[in-house]
Amino acid sequence: MGELSKAVNIGPKVEEQLITVGINSLEKLKELGSKNAWLRIQEIDSSACIHRLLALEGAIQGVKKSDLPDSVKADLKTFYNSHKI
Repeated sequence: MGELSKAVNIGPKVEEQLITVGINSLEKLKELGSKNAWLRIQEIDSSACIHRLLALEGAIQGVKKSDLPDSVKADLKTFYNSHKI
């Protein structure tokens, strides 16, 4: 396990996917944002779900995905629904 899996919400599988799509640090994840990172993951894993998107945003903000503000969750859900395969 590397640097990314030390971040909240990021386990070995998500870390592997992030690295595969060119995101190898928390700094890079923050730079790209959760939406762009999720879109990259979706290109290699069509099963990428809303929970993965929420987890990415939580990692960026340093909180568990369940602790994200409701407004952020609603925004991400709208984004997810417009981009899911």
